[in-house]
Order: sequence, then C-alpha cells, then structure tokens
Amino acid sequence: MPLLDTRVPAVLLRIDRNPFHHGTLGAVRSLGRAGVEVHVVADATGSPVTRSRFVSEMHPPPPPGASPDEIAVVLRRVAARVARPAVLIPMDDASAVAVSRMREELTPSYLLPDTPGALPERVADKAELALVCASAGIPHPVTLVPDSLAEAADATRRLGLPIVAKWSRPWQVPAGSGLHSTVLVKSTRQAGELYLRTGEAGSPLLLQAYLPPGRDRDWFCHGYADRSCVVRAGGPGRKQRAWPRGAGLTAVGRWTDNPQVRALAERLTGELGYRGIFDLDFRRCGTTGRYHLLDFNPRPGAQFRLFTDTAGLDVVRALHLDLTDRQLPVAEPQEGRSFVVENYAPLAALRRAPHGRELAWHAPDDPAPGRAMWALWCRHVARRLQERLPAAPAAPGPARVGRQVAAPSLIDDEKARSH
Repeated sequence: MPLLDTRVPAVLLRIDRNPFHHGTLGAVRSLGRAGVEVHVVADATGSPVTRSRFVSEMHPPPPPGASPDEIAVVLRRVAARVARPAVLIPMDDASAVAVSRMREELTPSYLLPDTPGALPERVADKAELALVCASAGIPHPVTLVPDSLAEAADATRRLGLPIVAKWSRPWQVPAGSGLHSTVLVKSTRQAGELYLRTGEAGSPLLLQAYLPPGRDRDWFCHGYADRSCVVRAGGPGRKQRAWPRGAGLTAVGRWTDNPQVRALAERLTGELGYRGIFDLDFRRCGTTGRYHLLDFNPRPGAQFRLFTDTAGLDVVRALHLDLTDRQLPVAEPQEGRSFVVENYAPLAALRRAPHGRELAWHAPDDPAPGRAMWALWCRHVARRLQERLPAAPAAPGPARVGRQVAAPSLIDDEKARSH
C-alpha cells in the first residue's frame, strides 16, 4: 500500500508572484513522488515549477491584491476542475490568511486542518505576534508600534539604534512600491520616513529591538501540528547562510537538534491550539542566550524538505496523511542533513555532504526545473545589473569630482516572498 492516499489530490495555492519560490517546487515533488495528483494555483510566467514532471496541472492564480471573494472564485473554479475533494496547501502568508478566513466555505471541496479561523492571521501579523508571545511567555524582541512621527522618533531613542522596522502585514505591501518587509533602521530620520509611508504599505509600521546576527544564532523550526495539536514531522534547523546576508532567507541550512528551540515551538503551538503546518524563525541573543521568536509563518517554509526523515515523511506529507485519516509512520530523524539553494549558494551545492543534502532546484528524477531556474536566474541578474549601471553621458565633458556611491545589492526583498 502506498504511503499516501493517492486517490486524494493536492492543490497548492500561492498568491505571491515570485518565480524563484523553491518551496512550491519542493511541495510538488514531495507529493508527486508519492503518487499524488498535484495541482498548482500560481503565476506560471517563467516559473521553473511549471517544468516539473510532477505537476498535474497549472491554474491561473487570483490577481495581486485579490479580495477573499476573488480568491474563493478561483478556488471554486479549481475545485470544479479537480472534481473531488482535495488537500489544499497555502504556500505563502497571503494564501494562508485568505484560506483561514474562508475555511467553512471551502471545506466541502477541500480538506483543511481544523485551525481556529483567526489564528493563522494573528500569528502571521507581526504586531499581533508580539502580543501572542507576551501572552504565552515566549521570548520576542521588544516591539513598538508608533502612532505618530513623534512616537516613531521616541521609539528609536527607547530601543537604541540600530533598530528593525517591519510592516505588520508584509503580504499587503504593493509590488513595485520599493518598500521592503524588513529594514535595518540606522537613524531617527529613516524611521520617520518609513512611518510616513504607512498608508502606502497597507499595514502599521513596527519598530523592534535589534538582535545582532552571529555564528549559530539564527535558527528555524518546521513542523506539522496534527488534529490533537501534537507536533509531527519537521524539526529544528540552523541557518548557516542567509540571502541577503544576516537577515534573509535560508540559503544553506542544516538539520541540527536543539531541544530549546523544539520545546518553544511545541509549547507555543500547543497553547494556541494551532493545527497545520508551521515555520518558525528564531534568533539567539548573544548576551542572554535566549531564543527569541522572530516570525511565525502558518504554512510550509521554503526549505521544509530539509526535514525528511528515514520514512520519507516531511510536513507536507504529514498534512496529507493526517487529513486523509492515514497513520503517520514512526521513523528516525536525519540530523546533519543539509539544504542548499543553488542560485544563492552555488559553491555550497558542490561541497561534499556526508549526512545527505537536499537541493532546492536540482533533482536527478526531475531535472527540467533546475535547468529552467539557471536560465531565469541569469536573465534576472543581468537585468538587475543593467538597471543599476549609470547611464552613459550624452557627450564627453570636463572631469567632475563627486562622492563615491557603493554598488547596490542585486536582490529584491526575497525573504518575505521566498522564505
């Protein structure tokens, strides 16, 4: 008998327009290799995911900034196409929040965890998460939400520069606005300028105490909380390299046992009554040694395939098994296993991995997405370079002395869109 119930298809939903979202590809491969029919509702323009042999069908996504009603229309159309109940898996925060709001409406056509409707939205909201952590006694960086320019200036004095600025609901930040989900603020003026763009960002600005990065300080924990709120599959991992450096998505990670991180994750999800897949980000304070929760993502993290145990179980498969009333196998963790995103850490992808390794894009049994990614990535980098090169002068003129400007990074705000 196959591990998963192959009679029940899966529908992956991603509203964000990010062609480099390797987590979606990981979910496609995990379920497809188990024999599950996989439907993907996402932007297919140039995405390497469309090349995977494990994709049964691609479906057009809701438009950017879609309302819950518009998202429901799309999901009903997909359900009619699939023609039988399917496991629905949101792959980004916007999708997770929308699905949680519409759970009762969607359940005739989709199988979903029995999570309290408002909970995914509460934990995904950065301001609400600070309150959740305070209530549950989970360490969290001191967070202030200014209501005026004066309060923004006062917050910089109280917290001490540099500080971290975040938008409470980063999935609502309009594409092309130039706003980033997370910014390291180094002056009172910069904090004020961000506050003045609150209306444009679509959610309140948070100013948060800065915990400096350092060796072995960045950790994550993935898991699946089943119908009894027991955490199954997943585990704690150490972020060895980030992109962008110090504050970005996991470019290189390793499955590393950490009882403190695991206990914090289990305590928080248990107290909240959370059910479903989660991805938590922690940073250890270099002064106190305490692990502070930075983010609670109510959906699979992009590197979830790192946590594949000896029975082949990961959080996506655990969800499918639980929702189809199948027993989850008991197996051993594969600690020491690594995960590498090749376009962000190409040299790490070539190094020896004695405990096993999962690559984000390349797979011997599904090579086409990896080839498509490199072609797309080269075009992306070339375009970003061209955008940043200074325009050539119209005609030669006298030499001018000016200040030197550092070359900007080639990266958009990838963390919020890929992690």
